[in-house]
Amino acid sequence: MIRKQKYGDEIAKAHVLIEALPYIKKFSGKTVVIKYGGSAMLDCNLKRMVMQDIVLMKFVGLNPVVVHGGGPEINNMLKRLGIESKFVKGLRVTDEVTMEVVEMVLVGRINKEIVSMINELGGQAIGISGKDGKLLKAEKDTSNGDIGYVGKIVDVNIDVITMMLEKGYIPVIAPTSFGDDGKTYNVNADTAAGKIAEALKAEKLILLTDVEGILSNINDKSSLISRMDLEHAKEFMNSGRINGGMIPKLECCIKAVENGVKRAHIIDGRLTHSLLLEIFTDEGIGTMIGKECFDDDNL
Repeated sequence: MIRKQKYGDEIAKAHVLIEALPYIKKFSGKTVVIKYGGSAMLDCNLKRMVMQDIVLMKFVGLNPVVVHGGGPEINNMLKRLGIESKFVKGLRVTDEVTMEVVEMVLVGRINKEIVSMINELGGQAIGISGKDGKLLKAEKDTSNGDIGYVGKIVDVNIDVITMMLEKGYIPVIAPTSFGDDGKTYNVNADTAAGKIAEALKAEKLILLTDVEGILSNINDKSSLISRMDLEHAKEFMNSGRINGGMIPKLECCIKAVENGVKRAHIIDGRLTHSLLLEIFTDEGIGTMIGKECFDDDNL
């Protein structure tokens, strides 16, 4: 009895590792694109735990690719400079001065902070923007009128990402892009992550958010939908049962799965070690979307 009490915690940890084993085996060598944003970027403890998850994923054989946002920090910098933040349907109105601030915060500050933390925790990360290696080519997005230097991605050149993955590095990507007109464009981070995942034919696209996942009733947090096939996701999208920022996230997941990504996940980045819980446990914590119906052998 004393022996059981003494080793109880260690035995529980061993069970966790055993539960993770089939997932580690299945996903070893596979690419996972992670969109990092929301509260997980603002809370120092959560930030560190996300980076720990990413480093662990690399060490157990996965190939994580990180695409990050930075809306709150951009807002704070604009406010300090006396520039008002304006949005149209969730997209930042981006004039020339705002674009300079966006690039400075995303590429010069946040990107390098993420890289430094991953390296500190034992990983090897390299930070780039969508302009490096002509990674993200964009053209002006006029679907919501003229809102400045807001771009829609028209081409993804994955050579630079592939090169880094082959050398064992973790790519960390800021979603600024280039246009044939020589201009720099601001691209939605969810959209950028989805397009990169499609181009890489990634095993998984994971969006870190500030919600539990997709809820069948937006007013009931216990109504989380753990798994959705593609048709169910499309029906849900067209039903009007989701709103706000969840609409582009679900749309991004649907497009990614339609274009070759095996699984897309929307998970709550406010939970500690949410990435590990979603990928390496039987139940997961968020919503997983796949092309076809799931079965017990389809992780």
